[in-house]
Amino acid sequence: MNKQQGRHPGFLVISCISVLVFLLIWEAACRFELVDQIFLPSPSAVLERCASMFREGTLMGHVLASTRRVMIGFLVATLLAIPLGIVLGTSRVARAVFDPILSFLRPLPSMSWIPLSLLWFGISETQKYSIVFMGTFAPALLYVIDATRNIDPLLIRAARNLGANRWQVMREVILPGSLPQIISGFKVILGLSWTCVISAELVAAKEGLGFLIMNGKEFFQTDAVVLGMVMISVTVLITDIVLRKIENKVLAWQR
Repeated sequence: MNKQQGRHPGFLVISCISVLVFLLIWEAACRFELVDQIFLPSPSAVLERCASMFREGTLMGHVLASTRRVMIGFLVATLLAIPLGIVLGTSRVARAVFDPILSFLRPLPSMSWIPLSLLWFGISETQKYSIVFMGTFAPALLYVIDATRNIDPLLIRAARNLGANRWQVMREVILPGSLPQIISGFKVILGLSWTCVISAELVAAKEGLGFLIMNGKEFFQTDAVVLGMVMISVTVLITDIVLRKIENKVLAWQR
């Protein structure tokens, strides 16, 4: 363990150097006109655009708008998927009822819901939330069902032998036992949520990172397009770090 911990700073230095070298090569390719900046702007041009939009206050507005849409749609999907997934994972009757519906919803990409969501909700925040929800609910539900079905049957049998009823088994055995796998799956689903919200913002939005990318494309501002892509990656990275801290606290018992 100590040896592995001692290597971490070295790996961090290597990672930083690799990113710096990549950016320098990219900058040099643009400066020496090996790449036309109308197709791929230099890092310095993207940084200038970032500084300009940050001073104007518009950049954080786009970031916060997309983050809010992702988190609301994602949280609604997960709050519904966890209890329903546990029920479907433990009940053959419930699974028989919902399996055909789930099989129908699962293959549908988030983009396919955009025309209907626009008819139902118009160009509104609810429409963006619904796209994230529709694009993530079925995968989240499948993760919970699989995690629930992977619980050792001996644990469930032991709890029942000790007098636990169905509700107590779900709460005290199935949910804690499946939680590590559920959280791991939901981190993947969160990345999918960003794909959903960007697709919604590309079509119908007045703010957000997807809007920033599409607006930049319309006016040939490729530095704005690249900036939007970078901010998506940075925001997802920060969100992932926060989720890992939450995971460490929630699953502290595992250690």
